[in-house]
Amino acid sequence: MPQRRGFSERLGPLREPQFRLLWIGQTTSAVGDSLIPLAIAFAVLRLGGSATGIGLVLAAFTVPRVLLILVGGVWADRFPRQLVMVASDVVRGGAHVILAVLLLAGGAQLWHLVVGAAVIGAASAFFVPASTGLIPQTVSAERLQQGNALMSLSRSASNVFGPSVSGLLVATNGPGWVFAADAVTFAVSALSLLALRLSSQPTNAAGPGFLAELAGGWREVVSRRWLLASIITFGFSNVAMGPIFVLGPVIAQKHLGGPAAWGLIATGLGVGGILGALVALRWKPRRPLFTSFSLALAFSLPLLALAPPVALPLIILAAAISSGVIDLTNTWWYTTMQQHVPPQALSRVSSYDWLASIVFQPIGFSAVGPIALLVGVPATLIGAAILSAGSNLAVLSIPAVRQLTWVDQPGEDPPAAPARTEGPIGGPIELD
Repeated sequence: MPQRRGFSERLGPLREPQFRLLWIGQTTSAVGDSLIPLAIAFAVLRLGGSATGIGLVLAAFTVPRVLLILVGGVWADRFPRQLVMVASDVVRGGAHVILAVLLLAGGAQLWHLVVGAAVIGAASAFFVPASTGLIPQTVSAERLQQGNALMSLSRSASNVFGPSVSGLLVATNGPGWVFAADAVTFAVSALSLLALRLSSQPTNAAGPGFLAELAGGWREVVSRRWLLASIITFGFSNVAMGPIFVLGPVIAQKHLGGPAAWGLIATGLGVGGILGALVALRWKPRRPLFTSFSLALAFSLPLLALAPPVALPLIILAAAISSGVIDLTNTWWYTTMQQHVPPQALSRVSSYDWLASIVFQPIGFSAVGPIALLVGVPATLIGAAILSAGSNLAVLSIPAVRQLTWVDQPGEDPPAAPARTEGPIGGPIELD
């Protein structure tokens, strides 16, 4: 019985009405989002496209997100975050409706998918930083880590089951119905956000102007040594993960038995994420960034496992461990940032965090193939593993990163060495 009460307490954020509403809406939306990547690929192929067409659609989604993520952060700190998120849901849901109609009516063309992806990516640039800032407004401070963990858990679970459901829908009814289903999930998300009843959010509605607000967000980043150092490290880590997704399917095809093997590896990534989020519901290390970057050495495991490659079960295990560490440490990261950054600047800081995490990913993805042709696949994977491990070890040399502790939590010590953790060179980064 005590264990049951303990687990129930770790689900405590769901007892809070505002967080429960947010979680239901975002979980529904995450399920819809998990259906789309496979549907996009087969929509392109059914329109006579190829891998190049798929890449074009994915690039059309990524580029506007990179270009507008800082704008989204400013807007989310200037206006009520839930309304920014509702507007984003309406735009993305509308784009999905249009694409669904075009696909179902047989009038879709590749450029429709490209334009639709660009619109969806642009709207996502406003949604993501607003979401990071909204979560602390919906849950009590002592349950903030559990709230972030539950959000991560729903995303990871969706990524395990979503592709299979999407494949079944595409095979039986076509990709148009998948876009229609995702449009419905955006409507659920928007309605749940509109139903929130929150205390007033500190905003910059009467601020000095866009550029000044953007600069203010950057000052919040660089005024915290741990924040800036972490952000830079996340950028390196994300680039280093690129070879897994570019070279992994090729290795599976040549050495592991084909697409089924890669599907198992991808499932391992999803299951690992679920386990990591479950651990995050319980484990709260005293020094979250020190523990996070120490555990982040596990990011190199799937890269090293694919390099020979080793036996498929070991690759799946390596993928699961790496993904579990990502979800676990991401939960600590979001909670740390939400605790230490002033609420009125949180979305702008989050937008810098996201920008550093995604801006170099397209370059990394495109460079993996030529590098592998030049030096070989094993050397590329091992080099990426060294880059990942080296960047995570390097950031641990910074005292502000090692010494940062939680704040506003009963029973915890205050932050160590405030002059260092809030020093003149700081900044955070994304592990996703």
